Amino acid sequence: MKRICLILLFALAGSAYAFGAGPDDEILAAEKRWAKAVIALDFAALEKIYHDGLIYAHSTGTIETKGEYLAKLRSGKQKYTAIEHHKTTIRTQDDAAVAHSIATMKGTNTAGPFDNKLMMIHTWFKGNGGWQLVAHQTTQIAK
Repeated sequence: MKRICLILLFALAGSAYAFGAGPDDEILAAEKRWAKAVIALDFAALEKIYHDGLIYAHSTGTIETKGEYLAKLRSGKQKYTAIEHHKTTIRTQDDAAVAHSIATMKGTNTAGPFDNKLMMIHTWFKGNGGWQLVAHQTTQIAK
């Protein structure tokens, strides 16, 4: 009986390892960390999440660098109250990943309040510090 229990224990441990967090799970977690940090205006987290070469393209056509986008957030000209991922598809290759999401973003900017349904593409790169966002692109879609 002890032997059977040990075999089952090792089998379960092996299954847990086999089904552990893979690259897709890491990217989903990175997406959640990004959304949480943007809403909370957690600049220490955003400095780590955003790659120094970040390309941040809004659905309005505005394209910003990491510094420009963080400055906009710090100034209060862009504020998010909600970011919801409704559906996300992830593709990974070695140390790169693309996350394609249908998302809702709510908040305020210089034009006033917004409640946008968007198609969002994030490109992630895994470096020494973990996954970093190197490109953000949103396109507005019909609600």
